[in-house]
Amino acid sequence: MWSPTEEEKYGVVICSFRGTVPQGLVLELGETVQILEKCEGWYRGVSIKKPSVKGIFPANYIHLKKAIVSNRGQYETVVPLEDSVVTEVTATLQEWAVLWKQLYVKHKVDLFYKLRHVMNELIDLRRQLLSGHLTQDQVREVKRHLTVRLDWGNEHLGLDLVPRKDFEVVDSDQISVSDLYKMHLSSRHSVQQSTSQVDTIRQRHGEACRMPVPHHFFLSLKSFTYNTIGEDTDVFFSLYDVREGKQISERFMVRLNKNGGPRNPEKIDRMCALFTDLSSKDMKRDLYIVAHVIRIGRMLLNDSKKGPPHLHYRRPYGCAVLSIMDVLQSLSEIKEEKDFVLKVYTCTNENEWCQIHENIIRKSSTKYTAPSSNYGLIISLQLLRGDMEQIRRENPMIFNRGVSVTRKLGFPDVIMPGDIRNDLYLTLEKGDFERGGKSVQKNIEVTMYVLYADGEILKDCISLGSGEPSRSAYHSFVLYHNNSPRWGEIIKLPIPIDRFRGSHLRFEFRHCSTKDKGEKKLFGFAFTPLMRDDGTTLSDDIHELYVYKCDENSTFNNHALYLGLPCCKEDYNGCPNIPSSLIFQRSTKETFSVSTQLSSTKLTQNVDLLALLKWKAYPDRVMDILGRLRHVSGEEIVKFLQDILDTLFVVLDDNTEKYGLLVFQSLVFIINLLRDSKYFHFRPVMDTYIQKHFAGALAYKELIRCLKWYMDRSAELVRQDHIQEAMRALEYLFKFIVQSRILYSRATCGMEEEQFRSSIQELFQSIRFVLSLDSRSSETLIFTQAALLNSFPAIFDELLQMFTVQEVAEFVRGTLGSMPSTVHIGQSMDVVKLQSIARTVDSRLFSFSESRRILLPVVLHHIHLHLRQQKELLICSGILSSIFSIIKTSSLEGDVVEEVEMMVESLLDVLLQTLLTIMSKSQSQEAVRGQRCPQCTAEITGEYVSCLLSLLRQMSDTHFQHLLDNFQSKDELKEFLLKIFCVFRNLMKMSVFPRDWMVMRLLTSNIIVTTVQYLSSALHKNFTETDFDFKVWNSYFSLAVLFINQPSLQLENATPPKRKKILDKYGDMRVMMAYELFSMWQNLGEHKIHFIPGMIGPFLGVTLVPQPEVRNIMIPIFHDMMDWEQRKNGNFKQVEAELIDKLDSLVSEGKGDENYRELFSLLLLEKIEQETWRETGISFVTSVTRLMERLLDYRDCMKGDETENKKIGCTVNLMNFYKSEINKEEMYIRYIHKLCDMHLQAENYTEAAFTLLLYCELLQWEDRPLREFLHYPSQSEWQRKEGLCRKIIHYFNKGKSWEFGIPLCRELAIQYESLYDYQSLSWIRKMEATYYDNIMEQQRLEPEFFRVGFYGRKFPFFLRNKEYVCRGHDYERLEAFQQRMLSEFPQAIAMQHPNHPDDSILQCDAQYLQIYAVTPIPDNIDVLQMDRVPDRIKSFYRVNNIRKFRYDRPFHKGPKDKENEFKSLWIERTTLTLTHSLPGISRWFEVERRELVEVSPLENAIQVVENKNQELRTLISQYQHKQMHGNINLLSMCLNGVIDAAVNGGIARYQEAFFDKDYITKHPGDAEKITQLKELMQEQVHVLGVGLAVHEKFVHPEMRPLHKKLIDQFQMMRSSLYHELPGLDKLSPACSGSSTPRSNVLVSHGPMSPESIKLVHRHSPLNMLGSVRHSSSSLSSHTSSETGNLVILTDSSVGETAEDMYHMQASPSTSSLSSTHSAPSQMINSAPSSARGSPSLPDKYRHSREMMMLLPAHRDRPSSAMYPAAIMENGQPPNFQRALIQQMIGPCKPCSDPNLSVAEKAVPAAPSSWSLDSGSREALPFLSAHAGSVLAPPVPPRSLPHGHYSLHFDAFHHQLSDAPPALPARTLRKSPLHPIPASPTSPQSGLDGSNSTLSGSASSGVSSLSESNFGHSSEPPPRTDTMDSVPSQAWNTDEDLETPYLPVRYSLSEPDVLESLKSQPCRSHSAPTGVIPQDTMDPPALPPKPYHSRLPNMENEEGMMIEDDDKHRPLHRKVSQPVSAGKEEQARVAWEHGISEQ
Repeated sequence: MWSPTEEEKYGVVICSFRGTVPQGLVLELGETVQILEKCEGWYRGVSIKKPSVKGIFPANYIHLKKAIVSNRGQYETVVPLEDSVVTEVTATLQEWAVLWKQLYVKHKVDLFYKLRHVMNELIDLRRQLLSGHLTQDQVREVKRHLTVRLDWGNEHLGLDLVPRKDFEVVDSDQISVSDLYKMHLSSRHSVQQSTSQVDTIRQRHGEACRMPVPHHFFLSLKSFTYNTIGEDTDVFFSLYDVREGKQISERFMVRLNKNGGPRNPEKIDRMCALFTDLSSKDMKRDLYIVAHVIRIGRMLLNDSKKGPPHLHYRRPYGCAVLSIMDVLQSLSEIKEEKDFVLKVYTCTNENEWCQIHENIIRKSSTKYTAPSSNYGLIISLQLLRGDMEQIRRENPMIFNRGVSVTRKLGFPDVIMPGDIRNDLYLTLEKGDFERGGKSVQKNIEVTMYVLYADGEILKDCISLGSGEPSRSAYHSFVLYHNNSPRWGEIIKLPIPIDRFRGSHLRFEFRHCSTKDKGEKKLFGFAFTPLMRDDGTTLSDDIHELYVYKCDENSTFNNHALYLGLPCCKEDYNGCPNIPSSLIFQRSTKETFSVSTQLSSTKLTQNVDLLALLKWKAYPDRVMDILGRLRHVSGEEIVKFLQDILDTLFVVLDDNTEKYGLLVFQSLVFIINLLRDSKYFHFRPVMDTYIQKHFAGALAYKELIRCLKWYMDRSAELVRQDHIQEAMRALEYLFKFIVQSRILYSRATCGMEEEQFRSSIQELFQSIRFVLSLDSRSSETLIFTQAALLNSFPAIFDELLQMFTVQEVAEFVRGTLGSMPSTVHIGQSMDVVKLQSIARTVDSRLFSFSESRRILLPVVLHHIHLHLRQQKELLICSGILSSIFSIIKTSSLEGDVVEEVEMMVESLLDVLLQTLLTIMSKSQSQEAVRGQRCPQCTAEITGEYVSCLLSLLRQMSDTHFQHLLDNFQSKDELKEFLLKIFCVFRNLMKMSVFPRDWMVMRLLTSNIIVTTVQYLSSALHKNFTETDFDFKVWNSYFSLAVLFINQPSLQLENATPPKRKKILDKYGDMRVMMAYELFSMWQNLGEHKIHFIPGMIGPFLGVTLVPQPEVRNIMIPIFHDMMDWEQRKNGNFKQVEAELIDKLDSLVSEGKGDENYRELFSLLLLEKIEQETWRETGISFVTSVTRLMERLLDYRDCMKGDETENKKIGCTVNLMNFYKSEINKEEMYIRYIHKLCDMHLQAENYTEAAFTLLLYCELLQWEDRPLREFLHYPSQSEWQRKEGLCRKIIHYFNKGKSWEFGIPLCRELAIQYESLYDYQSLSWIRKMEATYYDNIMEQQRLEPEFFRVGFYGRKFPFFLRNKEYVCRGHDYERLEAFQQRMLSEFPQAIAMQHPNHPDDSILQCDAQYLQIYAVTPIPDNIDVLQMDRVPDRIKSFYRVNNIRKFRYDRPFHKGPKDKENEFKSLWIERTTLTLTHSLPGISRWFEVERRELVEVSPLENAIQVVENKNQELRTLISQYQHKQMHGNINLLSMCLNGVIDAAVNGGIARYQEAFFDKDYITKHPGDAEKITQLKELMQEQVHVLGVGLAVHEKFVHPEMRPLHKKLIDQFQMMRSSLYHELPGLDKLSPACSGSSTPRSNVLVSHGPMSPESIKLVHRHSPLNMLGSVRHSSSSLSSHTSSETGNLVILTDSSVGETAEDMYHMQASPSTSSLSSTHSAPSQMINSAPSSARGSPSLPDKYRHSREMMMLLPAHRDRPSSAMYPAAIMENGQPPNFQRALIQQMIGPCKPCSDPNLSVAEKAVPAAPSSWSLDSGSREALPFLSAHAGSVLAPPVPPRSLPHGHYSLHFDAFHHQLSDAPPALPARTLRKSPLHPIPASPTSPQSGLDGSNSTLSGSASSGVSSLSESNFGHSSEPPPRTDTMDSVPSQAWNTDEDLETPYLPVRYSLSEPDVLESLKSQPCRSHSAPTGVIPQDTMDPPALPPKPYHSRLPNMENEEGMMIEDDDKHRPLHRKVSQPVSAGKEEQARVAWEHGISEQ
């Protein structure tokens, strides 16, 4: 049976339990459980972590702990019975564990490891605490360590500060708010200090100053490594003050053996001393540690002859010093010992031994010798602080090592009463002795003994230094050959006090001979007694003693013999008549000096003190003796305190009349002496004396009389020093008075009680009299009053011994009341007065409620006055917090209603006023007036806030009731409410308490919410109906809103344990306040309208708080507002506008969520259902809900690490919503600018311009003034629009969209013209002109467009299940775009098919992306069809202002015809229409409409042929109109592609497919279309005829064979069509074959071997430039290249034999370079990203990218003209090949736009013969030359407008030679530059570096190669050297012939100009020598003009090959042969005159 547990209530899990049984509770190791029931070894209960889940668990898994159970039963609570610190540590560690792991995840590694260390320490300390083996002191210490670490961790983890008292967490309910505030302050302080916590709250009210902290130096000698002395040594350490020039401590002595170790083996590791009692003042002195080394051995170290070896002398050796100033800093920082090495310096001259340390410190290096090495004394030092008891407690290890306590000479700063000491320090100063008839000076040794009166030598009374035992005799060290020795050695004489009187010192002087015997001969002595005859001790001074002669035989047995003699001069003067016949004769010339210093607590050197103690011996001198007591030093007085006091009271009793006043003064002097910090510790001695030893039973009468007499005189006297002293001594005087009265009372059984009482009454009257005097005139009086006030509170405790509490309170009230209540008596007096009040409040008297009732009114009165004046705020706050603290404590025990009532009446209003003033000042950063302490305003604010909160917390219902009833008028009440609401608001706004003071903040909130509940009823009662007051209500609402929004109340952000704790203690205060707010709103009635729309924003903020209950309470208020506005205005426009405005800013601040959106909609729609204005309401709520959707999306995008695209998409979406659905212009404009900024950030300049244009269009050209808005100043509408236009134009320019900028330029121009602003007009017109130039000259890329579908519910709202078209970035191809999209949506899955997705995908919780390329369908067809419009202009219209896009997907319907696939090849054509045209305000626009049509094979054929005809017509017309000057290649290619369609069989395949009888019978409906196709073919034949005629006219002589071949093919084609299409038999003359090409150039060619084929594959540039097949114009789909990368056309008809390679014909289709619009996107983007122009490429390597741009990529590059074959000229390979290649690899401008001709891209990087002048950007054209000729030598061209020169490869599309080459071409040299690996499409691969020779064989016609022709991979072998790596001279002959270039002129009209422009010989690219132009055909007068943006593809001549065996063989380099000048001239003339070929 399960039974409830009685004792087993609480336990800890000691083994994890998986809960594998039914009802099992899963438990982790370390969890705590609460046990409810038990049953046979099982418990049932809950885990504290999850209190809602109950379950069972094994009893043996639980370790039980004792606990207190309260509220037994179902809802019992269990608190473990353990130390609260342990509980806190446990809870804190559990909380930290979670955060600690997060630190690692967030890469805060440093804190992670620190925290781990601290957590381990906490666990260890907790274990110690739980062990129960610690003493109380240790427990305290462990707790201190624990709390310091807890606070440190909490602070670093951003957790709350825990207020503590005595290491235990305080309960905020048990203490006043003021105390809680102070505890927070001290906790924070201890966290910052991370040192011991200050237990007592900071003292404020001028208590006696704190005890000075003594410092101690711990010194330990580790070793003496420099001990090469070889003898025993004594080392003496002492502290030396350089400025004073004296030792300030005793000496610490270490005795070492000759090896440097301790002489006593027990001392190993124990040679340490503690130099004690150094004051802070000492630490600032220039102190040194000085070590003197004395050796013990023979007289001279190196001379063994001097003296016998058995005699040892103390001899000076060396000295070492260490400056404490230098090491203090490092010692203060570390807590352990630190090592130092002290060099030991030896003395150069022994006579100066006594000054050696000074010489070393002063660095007088001549007087000492430095050691040969750096070693010496190794010591360690440690600095300790605190009194000796503390040091012993904290550092037991030091004392375990047997440390020698080495004291200061003299007393420390603080003399402790029990400190008994009796030390006489004697210094051997110097001696002067006679030579004694010797030739050399003596070696003198002094021996000293201490003798008692009876002549006995006192044992162990001489100490050479601490650390060694005392001895009976002292031997000084010996200075060699010195009759005037200076020793300076200090000896301590610890003589017992009872042996001191009568003892004397005897000094014996011996000469130490160094002869063989080495005896010590006595030659004199001196002596001195220790006490004088008058009983005083030897004074602290130098004593020059007489030296008496004697010898070894003299006996000192009878000391009386010499004690009668004078010992010194003073003595001699005292007894002049000494018989001269004594044994001992004084040596008059010899003297000996010693100095003494007494440090004794028992002996005095003061005569006056002795006289007082023995006053009865001098009865007539008593007055004088008492008077002289003032001059005795304090040290002497405290030593004999008890004796002196006894004496004084005996004297007083002896004759009260005579001595009364003097005794009183003496007593006052002694009492005040004890106020000094040095003697402060003697106060307990005084107290003990009064309690136990004082016996003056009659003294009180005289003391009262004297005191009163002093006070009464204070009004008259000018000098009041003695009065002030008496006032300061008031406390002890009263102690004496009271104790005296008690003694008297005991003795007499309470006689004279009345007289005593009345005398005290009179005394208080005198005190009041002193305080009531006006002190403004007299400064001395102020000091008297101040002294009295300071001492006054100290007498209360004494009075309480004799009087009742009420009586004492009355005394005090009268006294405090007598003080002037005005505040202006002087600031210093104010402070004293308040300090006195403060100490009154802190006194024991005030803790009695009887006395408080009497004293409170007067205390509050004074505070009230100061607060009114805003004076001494800090002291006032201290007094108030003490009062509140006392009242809080009392309220726990008894009733304090009356006192609280007093405080409310007196203080509440003035506190509020003070707080408002302080807060306004702190906001304006002024310091608070009267702030004597340098505390910051924040602290004062905190103090007063805590006082106010303390008061409000003490107030009960009755107090509030009284308060509200006591207001005389409603105005007063209103003022009060406004004040208190304002203070509360400021409390929340200013965050008076730091963020981590959670306890304080929650308590504050609790007090505020309670107070507001009391006040709201008063507000409702007094200010609702007729007396409605908007200001008060508004103030109330603002407060409520601020309250609910407080960060500290947002429990959602708190950890679960913290949340539970708060909810248990306070509940959710937001809900309480929300209910209060709602009920007050309902109480407003018709006045609600006043708060519309003002309160909408604030209330909206409240509803956005993520607390469901608050939302449920508050959201209906909006319905109420709508209803009231509807009633008043007939609509709710204001509510609508305000709600939308505020919603935007609040959501962007991070408020609101999806739940809120749903709740908002649900609650309001439910309410609106019943209303008459239902429809408008519902539409409003719906639009707000939709706005919220967008705002939430926008916020999520902005705050996440979302990509620019998402952010832009979101912003556009939101912006459009504001414009179209809500029509909020201002919000719309704000988002326009946000969007613009995003575009600028992403460098989308065109889009940024379009975005700004939206705002510009809203403005008119008017002078209406506009207010300041966003970043715009206040200005007129005209100015703003003008500024916008200029900015937009600038952005269009940056985005190279000049066509869009030009209309704006015109618009501005019209404005400027109308205003006659010609300067601006000129500027804008020039700008417009520049834009036109830019259009013609600057290169632009045609972007690619991609369609993206976003499917699935995981996408943001604005993308979900929609499709968009996006304008790609420059160079961006489909793969790159797809990659970008997938990185923007990392969760998305890319769909691999183009089909429309089904519902399962649309509705799934995932993200699917469907991406493919689409083709733009331009709107502006007219421009594109005009013949004469340059392609640069057309290219813009092809890709801009596009709203429709097309996507074609080829597919086969029915069976596929293997013979001719065109029969079944259908096209599925999708046309997408966008919402806006691209480019626009975004790079994306949504697809508005999609149309899908299927194009039949026949329709497709019609379109293809039609497009090709149009293309041919355009091209031919351009040649006819001379738009394409001189370069016929484009036409050649185009004709060749149509006539000789090698890839897919040309239009012949269409004939087969559609003119077949079968087809016609099966498709009778297609008859019309077949006819149409026939007509188009017919038209094509006609157009081709015209084209060939034009070709005939312009064809290059070199290209004649091609022309001939074209005519042959054309005739075949025509004949094949002849029988089907009659009417084709008439051909134009140009096509008839009559004009034959020049036969002298043509040579028949031989067939190629299969080996050559392989070679082509492996080495030829053909392979590297692998071309892409394109279907022939008559067969391929019109859109083959437009279908994007998802569709790959079938290529079954591609030839696969080796021969096919040579018989295929070029066949550009519509997707080839000359097509109208389909190819560019793929051309631009076809290169793999590695080959695309990347900015990181250095310029010199950049041509790979540029050339790749010139040549379309391998995938869809159309076949076209090849490199020219190697035509032999005089047996030489033609040099133009080299020139061409050189030109190709020349330093080109980064070429980004394949639509530009080469000329516009090739801009040389360095000035060379190819470049124009350095400033110009035009490039030289290639010069067209005749067959067999080479490039004409380049010369600088004349400067022409941009774009007039274009480089064309067309010059080399000459007729191909039929002869195989006989000679190898020039060798390429290897380059020193590093090679660049070639990409498959890189042009530099065109010349494979493995070829050392280029040779060629030609095939007829221009071949087109498909990538499928190569059996191997299209990747070329890695390059070893590239074209780029060939140095410039590699193209020269070996001899580098410097043949000057021939000048070439463009026309006869400007020879001089060109002559003068001739450039220097080429620096970077030399052309080959012997360059000779041949006859040319009719050349144009200017270089050819660019015609079409699509470049002809430069395929390499397939014949450029080498023989297999040539591959590895070094080849001979050839030198070009010079050619006759006749030919040069001929060429020049041909060039200049344009000689026709005919």
